[in-house]
Amino acid sequence: MTSCLNNMPLKIRQLSKSFAQPEGAVTVLDGVDFTLNSGQSAALRGDSGSGKSILLHLIAGLDNADSGSIEFAEQDVCRLNESARANLRREKMSLVFQQFHLISTLPVLDNIRFQAALCNRQDADFEQHLIECLGLQLQLKKYPHQLSGGQQQRVAIARALLHKPTLVLADEPTGNLDEQSSLQVMGLFRDLVQQAGSSLLMVTHSREMASYLDQQWWLHGGQLSQQTERVA
Repeated sequence: MTSCLNNMPLKIRQLSKSFAQPEGAVTVLDGVDFTLNSGQSAALRGDSGSGKSILLHLIAGLDNADSGSIEFAEQDVCRLNESARANLRREKMSLVFQQFHLISTLPVLDNIRFQAALCNRQDADFEQHLIECLGLQLQLKKYPHQLSGGQQQRVAIARALLHKPTLVLADEPTGNLDEQSSLQVMGLFRDLVQQAGSSLLMVTHSREMASYLDQQWWLHGGQLSQQTERVA
């Protein structure tokens, strides 16, 4: 039973979420079912306002669902209290957003090490590998404001992966970068997620970005439908 669960780190069943509006309740997610296997990557696409980011926030325990379940790391995120959700995010998840959320008062190296240090999961060899692959060797003593947008995003990726999380949730991770930088960073991001042994669920508007991942899903009318899979 344990091995089966470990092969399926994220399992969503009949997840629903609505918001109260002056004209009445607006349903964003309506009985969503979704499964992500260990080491698998999936892109989540959909029109603006379709609920893609809301789904990521629910998985991360940053918001509450109306009904349904989110089984992650052998726990139902929907039934956890705030403290348990925070522990789960720190130990088992990483979140990568369009805004990089680097700590302005820390140099690059300390930013990279931040989450790994919080959960006591430092790995010097993997740290060096991330730094080299992301081209950050000459940036380690600098502060975030001294970096370009592309460099800041690379630091955010290194920080997110150093502790080798079970699941990486990414919301338009290259949205602030130009097209050439986006493609370059996306390729590195996908490869390093695989090397960390993590699963990846990424929200994106870009069909080209989505094509880097194993699966593509479309969210519309509160429902998820699977699109074409990436050809290896």
